[in-house]
Amino acid sequence: MNIFEEKPLWQAEFAEQTNMALFAKGLGFENDMEGLQKYSIETPEKFWASLWDFIGVEGEKGAKTFEKALHPIDVKFFSKAKLNYAQNLLNSKDEAIAIIAYDEGGNRVELNFGQLRNLVAKTAAALSSSGVKRGDIVAGIVPNCIEAIVAHLGAATIGAIWSSCSPDFGAQAIIDRLGQIEPKILFCANGYVYGGKRFSLAEKITAVLKEINSIEKTVMFEFSGGEEDLLESDLLNNAQTIWFENFLIGFEEAEFIPEQLPFDHPLVILFSSGTTGKPKCLIHRAGGLLLNHKKEQQLHCDIKVGDRLLYFTTCGWMMWNWQLSALASGSTLVLFDGNPFFPNPIRLYEIVAQEKVTHFGTSARYIDACLKEGLNPKKILDLSSLRAVFSTGSPLVASGFAWVYENLGDVHLASISGGTDICACFVGGWPNKPVYSGQIQGSMLGLDVDVIDENGISIIDEAGELICKNAHPSMPLGFFNDEDNLRYKQAYFSRFDNIWAQGDWAIKRKTGGFEILGRSDATLNPGGVRIGTAEIYRQLANVNEVAESVAVGKNIEADVEVWLFVKLAKNAILNKELEKRIKKSIREGASPRHVPKRIICVPDIPITRSGKISEIAVRDVLHGRELKNVNALANPQSLEYFKDLD
Repeated sequence: MNIFEEKPLWQAEFAEQTNMALFAKGLGFENDMEGLQKYSIETPEKFWASLWDFIGVEGEKGAKTFEKALHPIDVKFFSKAKLNYAQNLLNSKDEAIAIIAYDEGGNRVELNFGQLRNLVAKTAAALSSSGVKRGDIVAGIVPNCIEAIVAHLGAATIGAIWSSCSPDFGAQAIIDRLGQIEPKILFCANGYVYGGKRFSLAEKITAVLKEINSIEKTVMFEFSGGEEDLLESDLLNNAQTIWFENFLIGFEEAEFIPEQLPFDHPLVILFSSGTTGKPKCLIHRAGGLLLNHKKEQQLHCDIKVGDRLLYFTTCGWMMWNWQLSALASGSTLVLFDGNPFFPNPIRLYEIVAQEKVTHFGTSARYIDACLKEGLNPKKILDLSSLRAVFSTGSPLVASGFAWVYENLGDVHLASISGGTDICACFVGGWPNKPVYSGQIQGSMLGLDVDVIDENGISIIDEAGELICKNAHPSMPLGFFNDEDNLRYKQAYFSRFDNIWAQGDWAIKRKTGGFEILGRSDATLNPGGVRIGTAEIYRQLANVNEVAESVAVGKNIEADVEVWLFVKLAKNAILNKELEKRIKKSIREGASPRHVPKRIICVPDIPITRSGKISEIAVRDVLHGRELKNVNALANPQSLEYFKDLD
């Protein structure tokens, strides 16, 4: 018997009362989750229509639920539907609490749905008055705060497209992203706080505005104090810059009038990791994200009206968009922006206890850090409200599972995995199935997820490629400026015919559960934040001492560290001064997350016969894996320099 079948860590006490059980019963699959999953894959036209009704999508469903096509990209869902994303998120009673927001200093702001809807209506009217039309792009350089949500939903109300960057991104990293999509309006904070230190954004925003000429107006809001920094800069002397409160003047009586849009209308643009150049711009449809997020949240996470969700995230991570959709289920969002260990290591759990949070989400790296700190929150805090804990970003290992159950309580621990690529999950939690140590419970409803070998054959209890065999609504509409979807198909469908390859190594267990082992491509994933090597290399172009470089992810316990290998120019020496300069260049040009944990000098770096640096070969040697195509390298002897490094 498989060890996972012997000792589940958790089993729902009232499984029949979950939303998943009620949905299954309504379709005739009471106590038959495998049957429900099979039904969701084999009869998509019936499944997605039933889901729309059960989760309560507000809008016109239309007659056509599902239309087949030769390629998954061309499959159509709800082609006659009309809806508005913002309307679906703001349809709760006025007096119900919508958002509770904390900053690192402990400041607390609360909004009910009536107040939030009013702010969104005013923002939508102000955007329209500024010339923003359906299909225009509105961008943000924003913390995880109320203003960011209001700006996003204001844009969605009138059919504009939202795209955001985290404020800790370097100016060049922001330009590499937003510069491609040419936003019309930019929302930004004046600064942010992390670890008790305030960071002004004046210089960074000035650099962005200098490079992105499409921005017609910059809407600034005060987030961290320090208005004097802006007064000393040129920002407030610029006619295109306006404070958020002034932007809304004249629209106090604006009504909330959401534009009814097609299911496939673009809602957000997210960015890929930038492994082979500038980050790719992924366009996601409003109906697809709404439908899939509500499915995951109501069914797989068992989020109900009145529940409270705190997901520790930034606006540069897809989970920010995911958690926002929970408003559509009548739940309250509890926001936190800053260092989760400041001013004390249990800060997030204090908020969970104080606000009676029911669902808490974070990264596997954070859970591992709590373990290493020896934290036991339930010993000193009342966490009795907590029903579910979500972990994503990187694999949650057995010790992380054990820590949650020992120190947070009898919760549904749902390790989940998806990506920016779909802004949703491939595999994740099932609230009426048992939880086994180190294992994700199963694939999401409606997604035919599997693990295959290099020949495309399904495998069990062996490591292989995580794939999805069918189309689903939260597949991206496409890449920005990608004629005929050529880059889209190359990114996900080039390895296996008509099958989405996610780029993750995984194991599918006999139980139906999954283990994610890490990336199968060259994307880096430190702390669960997917970043691209190209962004690191671009910053090194200005470091003359570095002739060539290769960055890879090194698996360290439950996390991944970025290791940078450099081949130096003649007479250059890798000393502390050069190492400091390399890290500073990467930190300022990309982000703190891109900074390598280790920088190692090597005499040579492996390249393919076509002249490309082979990151995957370096990574495989570093982890002691067998190399399958050494003949593709022009200098295979260079791999010797990467062996036995700890």
